[in-house]
Amino acid sequence: MSKFSLHPQLAKDCFVLGRLEQSQLLLLNNTLVPWFILVPETDVKEIYQLQAEQQQSLLSALNLLSVFITSHFHSEKLNVAAIGNKVSQLHIHVIGRSPSDYCWPGVVWADSRISRYDDKQLAQVRRAVEKQLPGLDADCFQSPV
Repeated sequence: MSKFSLHPQLAKDCFVLGRLEQSQLLLLNNTLVPWFILVPETDVKEIYQLQAEQQQSLLSALNLLSVFITSHFHSEKLNVAAIGNKVSQLHIHVIGRSPSDYCWPGVVWADSRISRYDDKQLAQVRRAVEKQLPGLDADCFQSPV
């Protein structure tokens, strides 16, 4: 397997919050909904191509992140998807949704509205993630390019 590197589009659009269960944990730079992305540290493009232990690790990270999003952001529904049409690197979107969000009940992918995180908002999310996600390695925290 080659050395892992984050796809340039994900690096441009997201904050790297840390490493969780062999996946990079990203936060999309859009405050309109809590939108996180898990990127398994692999060069395969589909979940079924992961080794069984990698699939279990990804599922564990997904479960931890899902609990965090629903509890911290009071989300009533989660949208979870590994679409990859524009970015082929395997990545899983985990988005907290509620009837009060900006495009409910529509899909977030089809709405181009954006509200960028300011330093204070980002720091709040980062502190919450570090406090509530056991096993998070936050040493690789970065801002978008």
